[in-house]
Formats: sequence, C-alpha cells, structure tokens
Amino acid sequence: MSTYLEAENTLKTLLGKLGFEISIEITESDNSPVFNIISDESQSIIGKNGDRLEDIQYLLNRIISTKDDSTPRIKVDCQGFRKNQEKELLETVKQLAQQVKETGVEEKTNPLNSYYRRIVHNAFVDDAEIETTSPGGDSRFKRIVISKVS
Repeated sequence: MSTYLEAENTLKTLLGKLGFEISIEITESDNSPVFNIISDESQSIIGKNGDRLEDIQYLLNRIISTKDDSTPRIKVDCQGFRKNQEKELLETVKQLAQQVKETGVEEKTNPLNSYYRRIVHNAFVDDAEIETTSPGGDSRFKRIVISKVS
C-alpha cells in the first residue's frame, strides 16, 4: 500500500473515531503532500486558531513516520484554513518589512510556530534590504525580528 494511501486511511480512521465524517483532497505543495480535509464540521477540526489542526497533523506524521521514516512530512489543512493563514501572514510581514525599509526601525511578528517562522524567513531570502532573525530558546512559539540590513 502506498504511503499516501496509508496516511489518508489513517487520517480518515482517526477523525472517524472522533465522530467526524470527512473526505480528503490530496495535492502537492513544495514537494510534500497536502491533505485538505473537507467536512461540515470544519471549525471543530480546525480548533481555536488552528491548534487542533496542528495536533492532527502532528499525530498523523508521527504515526506515518513510525512505519516509514523516509516519508515526506504531510501537511494537513481543513477547508483551506492554513492556505488562508499563510496568505494573511505573508501580507502582514511584507507590510512590516515595508515599514522597516521606510523607517529603519525593526519590527517583530506575533509569536509563530516553527512552520510559520520558516515561511517568514523564506519570504525574505532574496530581499537584500531585509533580514529576519528568531531568538533562541525552547519556546514553541517565537517572534521574528524584521530589520534593515546595515
């Protein structure tokens, strides 16, 4: 059985045991699969600010990696929630970067998990005027400092 099919069946079983009726659309993004959950109960699956969706994704990847650790990390979305969050995040940080370019004063993002921090850092890889840094530490959620390259 293919790994994606096994992952899809695992996700359907997991959410089915929790009482959700779902279907899954599988697409590719950045060379990894995206499982977009379609359900009438999407808000319950997403949770507050996507926290439940994060937990579902974490569990699915842990389960699949125990069977085959070479499997690419699967991204779990629900009704396009993450896609919209990513779009809004990029718009916000681009506005912050523009402010930094105009004023020279560094700006900080709201606390972000590692996935969203990576999106922000990657957004400015080719921008010679902006630099992004994350503080060290063990916290799961960290702010990113957006500053002008000196």
